[in-house]
Amino acid sequence: MSMDQASLESLISGLSLETFFKCYRSSEPLFIPAINGPSNELMNLPLLDSLESLISLWPEKINSYLPGIADEVNSQSFVKEEALELFKKGRGLFFDDPNRFDVVIETWLKALHRDLGLSHLTYSRSLIYAIAKGKGTAAHFDQNINFVLQVSGTKKWWLAKNDMVSNPMTRYTIGTPMDLELESYLEGPKPLEFPENAQEFELAPGSLLFVPRGVWHKTEALSDAISLNFTFSSPTWIDLLTSSLRARLAQSSSWRENASFVNDPLHCFEAEQEFDQLLAQLKTEFVSLRASDILGATEYNPEE
Repeated sequence: MSMDQASLESLISGLSLETFFKCYRSSEPLFIPAINGPSNELMNLPLLDSLESLISLWPEKINSYLPGIADEVNSQSFVKEEALELFKKGRGLFFDDPNRFDVVIETWLKALHRDLGLSHLTYSRSLIYAIAKGKGTAAHFDQNINFVLQVSGTKKWWLAKNDMVSNPMTRYTIGTPMDLELESYLEGPKPLEFPENAQEFELAPGSLLFVPRGVWHKTEALSDAISLNFTFSSPTWIDLLTSSLRARLAQSSSWRENASFVNDPLHCFEAEQEFDQLLAQLKTEFVSLRASDILGATEYNPEE
């Protein structure tokens, strides 16, 4: 398979890129009942032929949900035999980054990253989920965007708008501790229940669902089900600025000094004076700072 055949346009099965990016920009889900064309090869990978094939071919331990909240934050890795027995008992399994072992998945992951125009600092990831009939994944939202390709079985998804926070920088699952930084910019009380105004989607083999960043979702398998996911956690403007700024400041021996005496009552004033001098210099640099300066530092082409 050539790189030309793997593309975002192929994955969204005949829908225009304009239609997709309209959903992307407005954080609206996109559901495609059945993919076709070059992306069909993802449905026919030996790795995904069956749960038995997947477990047999998987070269590492396998992650399984633990009792309680069905979510990645409540999971542990097990040897193959244990994982299969746990699945038979209704535990969900997930397989991290199969692109490490399958060149086709790796090709599609890179192609989607390219066609989405994402930063080089983006964390691109693939996952395989195996969920037993009647089970699912707990209600949560993610900091990433997610393409879900249903490979076998049928699974219901419920998606709802997130009125509690826009553009979350970390994921959150109801019933688990919330990241303190995330809690600091919530636009309301900490959510305790899944929103009532959810859209429902039923994914059969060949269905594709685009789940935008920050959208609430939960799932339930109507039969034993396997799905292949491509997720992308792209950096925020905060990340690009701080990454570029750190690289620039690292060139200065003054900025590389230890932040000494900041909690010493006798010398903290001296420490603050030194820090103020550095910040004053930084302010003069910020006057002329442009987006192109930052992007020039973060979006270099490693292949050049």
